Amino acid sequence: MKALDGQVKLTPGLYLVATPIGNLRDVTLRALDVLGAASTVACEDTRVTRRLLDRYDITTPLSRYDDHSSEADRQRLIDRMLAGEAIALASDAGTPLVSDPGFKLVRAAIAAGVTVVPIPGPSSVLAALCLAGLPTDRFSFGGFLPEKRVARQNALNELLRQPGTHVVFESARRLPASLADLAALAPDRPVVVARELTKHFEEGVRGTAAELAARYQKEGPPRGEVVLVIGPPDEADAEAADLDAALRTALRDLSVKEAASAVAFMTGLPRREVYARAVTLSKAKDEVGDEP
Repeated sequence: MKALDGQVKLTPGLYLVATPIGNLRDVTLRALDVLGAASTVACEDTRVTRRLLDRYDITTPLSRYDDHSSEADRQRLIDRMLAGEAIALASDAGTPLVSDPGFKLVRAAIAAGVTVVPIPGPSSVLAALCLAGLPTDRFSFGGFLPEKRVARQNALNELLRQPGTHVVFESARRLPASLADLAALAPDRPVVVARELTKHFEEGVRGTAAELAARYQKEGPPRGEVVLVIGPPDEADAEAADLDAALRTALRDLSVKEAASAVAFMTGLPRREVYARAVTLSKAKDEVGDEP
């Protein structure tokens, strides 16, 4: 990537540059090379990216590219790269395309035959996973949890049924409500609230879902950026999640009694146990409204 005179020279293409999630010193040397040598840096918020570039005396022009950018905006960038320019894409923080705009631009670049080059670096997903102290041999990323309560509960229920550790984003404002939903579904599941990663007040708050729900119900929403890390199910949790999933499906079309009988027959579990759980799920369904 360097020319003979030591000056960085980039081949034409789209460079996906990971930027710091908090501490500006976390930027990689290669990222600085690319940001300095690119024809332009396409970014979500030019004010945010300008702070990073100013910190390292980089004067590359910035252009805005976000969720509201049009197909015409993408085509202008594609045309520039096809004409021989190297363009960097950066999100406000972390790795581009991870719950950030950029997917459509990458897809368009690939379709046009433009070279796409990842410049890896900071990621709040991996930082939170490493900080959590939960199993890392298998994990998933669930993006941002839905804002509406029922949709959020459904998303959490789906995650809780899957093996491995799960990482999700949540706003600080909605954290108490999300933890309450999580505690209702799996009160004993280990959870970590990773907050302000790489910043001065970085912390990892650990406990069961029930413990953390009680804590933030009392304290209220924390400040700053939040990443939730949810531990994997144990065998009992997995069986309970499978039972709940089967009952929820059956309750869509059957009465509580009929659903319990059908699921008990299918699973071989005691009918009395299945019926009691079906009653609980049915009551919860009736009581919960689709609210924030």
